[in-house]
Amino acid sequence: MADSDAYRCGTDEAQYRAAALTLIRSGLKDLGYQYFNIDCGWQSTERTPSGTITWNATRIPSGIPALANYTHGLGLLFGIYSDAGYYSCDVVSGTAHWVGSLGYEQSDADTFAGWGVDYLKYDNCYIVSKDDFVDYYPPIQEEPRFTAMRDALANTDRKIVYSISEWGVQDPARWAPSVGNSWRISNDIGPPPSFENLKRIINQLVPITQFAGPGSWNDLDLLEVGNNGLTQAEWAMHFAFWAAAKSPLLISTDLATASAEVLSLLGNKRLISVNQDPLGESIAFKRRYTDNYDVWAGPLSDGSIVTVLLNWANASQSIMFDLLDIGLVSADLTDLWTGTDLGTVNTAYTAPVDAHGALVYKLSNWVQAPPCNYTTYLATASSNTLAGGAAPRALNDTASVVSNIGHGGTLTFVGVDGGASGGTKLLSLSYVNADYTFSNTKCSNCRRAEVSVNGGKPVVLETPISGQSWDIVFDGYLLSLDGFVAGPHNTVTFANPSAWASDMYSVGVRTCVRSLSR
Repeated sequence: MADSDAYRCGTDEAQYRAAALTLIRSGLKDLGYQYFNIDCGWQSTERTPSGTITWNATRIPSGIPALANYTHGLGLLFGIYSDAGYYSCDVVSGTAHWVGSLGYEQSDADTFAGWGVDYLKYDNCYIVSKDDFVDYYPPIQEEPRFTAMRDALANTDRKIVYSISEWGVQDPARWAPSVGNSWRISNDIGPPPSFENLKRIINQLVPITQFAGPGSWNDLDLLEVGNNGLTQAEWAMHFAFWAAAKSPLLISTDLATASAEVLSLLGNKRLISVNQDPLGESIAFKRRYTDNYDVWAGPLSDGSIVTVLLNWANASQSIMFDLLDIGLVSADLTDLWTGTDLGTVNTAYTAPVDAHGALVYKLSNWVQAPPCNYTTYLATASSNTLAGGAAPRALNDTASVVSNIGHGGTLTFVGVDGGASGGTKLLSLSYVNADYTFSNTKCSNCRRAEVSVNGGKPVVLETPISGQSWDIVFDGYLLSLDGFVAGPHNTVTFANPSAWASDMYSVGVRTCVRSLSR
């Protein structure tokens, strides 16, 4: 947890010192915001004659060691910024040419340690060449660039938290846990932040929550709480989700002008406790009610469960939290916004939430739902109907999916059993979607399909990415569909007339009755 740079790489020493003091006076340091980090712009454009990295003497006249000493004197830890490329990132289209650490990893690590640095954010600009500012699809493997600084830091005599800012370019969650203490999973949240950016980042987290744990974290980027571009409800969704996902909480607003509402949100002790829970397990994606809301949940060290419900709707609404969506039938609920004890809840709990807001609950004394089986139907089964260009595609030597669903391509599962009575069935989908993006699109880091039973009215389905390569399957996406008839006489069709849907691996149909028809 930290206070980071609110001035977008244009900060001077006086502003840094004032911001560090404001962090203390705000009371947030005592709640866990222990680091004061400076971002790009502190560096010079040249090294010393001996090759040592140094500061911009105009902006930091007293020098970085003096600023670090001042920060430590306030009882804070001190964080600094560098880059794995030839030059660092900047906010002037790559023209600043502040020095990066490529080729100087050990020298810079030793220098940082000597200055009293406790935290290093290591960025990803100019990673390929001196003429290539930002490259989301670089022709090189980036892991060795970040491993080099890891090894250099390990060779110093100082403990320095290592934050990898690789922007999710080469799926760092699958290699960075052994390299850094945190890794950015996505492109920037801002500036300016937006609700669309939040959803893009949340979708990108879906397949990688399992890689985070104590000492190594998915970094969802800076907190934009208090900054223009988001509503107060969106600030709340943003903060709650980041906290429960165990992302580093890095304040990026100017605390000197922060409102009481902003300070209260950043200082919510219950959500901070969730973020700092020693078990260190992120919430995981449980269910998406397309264009309505998400359900995410994860365990805490005391045996309880934290659940976050995200309202995607553009209006306030009442959301029914169905405990079966996280595998429970009853629990004692606490509202983590207010600390209110909501008592014992059986089956479901309904509460109002603002547009783009979030409900956050702690569940204790919970009772797990009895196990229930699914009958699985493979997408590539010979009994199914593929039309309009939809075709099998091999995942590996033993498994295949149906691809090219959409733009006229359709997949129809044939002979799906509706059980003894038909009606509404809960399906569990397994799919592949590596259509990841670094900017906002009509469906950022997701794909959509229209799903119909027996030719009936289709239901819109939105599936987040399953990974960043087309051989990673996401299992267990839940979807309720109506219109089944009794017996093995049903069809389930996947289509999208104007865009691509996810590749389908299988559909499972739940064989027991839910207590709620959802």
